[in-house]
Amino acid sequence: MQTGIKPQVVLVHGIGGPRDVEAERRDWKIALAEGARAAGHADAISGLTMDWTADTVFAHYADLFAREGAQGAAVAGLDDEEAAELTLAVAAEVIEALLASPEYAGDEQLGRLLVQAQPTPVNAEGRPRQDQGVGASARRASAVCTKLARVPGVQKGLRRVSAAQWLGILSQPGRYLRRKDFATLPDGRSAALDERIRARVLQHLDPGRPAIVIAHSLGSVVALEALAGYEGQVALFLTVGSPIAMNALVWQRLRPSPPAVPRTVERWVDFWDGDDPVVPLRRLTELMAPNAAGVRPEPVPLDSRRLWTHPATDYLRRREVAAPVMETLARLSAAS
Repeated sequence: MQTGIKPQVVLVHGIGGPRDVEAERRDWKIALAEGARAAGHADAISGLTMDWTADTVFAHYADLFAREGAQGAAVAGLDDEEAAELTLAVAAEVIEALLASPEYAGDEQLGRLLVQAQPTPVNAEGRPRQDQGVGASARRASAVCTKLARVPGVQKGLRRVSAAQWLGILSQPGRYLRRKDFATLPDGRSAALDERIRARVLQHLDPGRPAIVIAHSLGSVVALEALAGYEGQVALFLTVGSPIAMNALVWQRLRPSPPAVPRTVERWVDFWDGDDPVVPLRRLTELMAPNAAGVRPEPVPLDSRRLWTHPATDYLRRREVAAPVMETLARLSAAS
């Protein structure tokens, strides 16, 4: 345990377009403060919101998904079959989660959409059937995502996001996990999109200071992989709305493999809402190997009883989510 050093809180966002970093940092802290008040930590809220007890930073990487001058399918990263198929896999997992909920159980429209989201038919050699045509997966991914965006509840949850933006958002996990989209760094080295995204997160972490890392959605995948080689103390790793356990899309593509709790993580709490369609039915605590200290993800289910629950701030407002953050901050502050 390090003493006499101000802790850091690193917020890692999920899927979505570029955002106002300072506005997002403020909104996440306000939501967390609401949860802290509900959890009985009203006296510590000022320390959190004013950065007195810890320095809070928002690790933003959404702009790295943008492609300058790109049009059509390339905007969403669907300019090759692999990217389109991965996007379909994301959509299929979301649809399956919706169908597993009481609100959508037996929904015929979603059932048909799930069939449409299945992998592209292949021939005896394992190659896409010729009758599918060039770009068939991209067209199918576009159609599936557009229809999914019109489903009641999903449509409300998307607020003002257009169908085209929704397609781009759903393509982000696949684009990260296919380990491509190379770009030249300032030092002249070429790096894939996933490496550049992890670098963005790591640049906000100071190994000389204890950290609380709060990661949402795709951000939980990014943070898990970034922390795998991180040497600094992570007093608390908190994940909300995480798709890490998505079998075909995420779990089998994680690095390093097999996945394990990062070495320097002292506690990992994983929150999921039963109405969150991005969270798979498989649970992290049953899959993730512990680190050398025996740390495993601690599963905490939530129940919002809403049609669509996924935004980070919805989670952070919950007393169950805020409590371990405030308790860890209090412990770190006492030690300093």
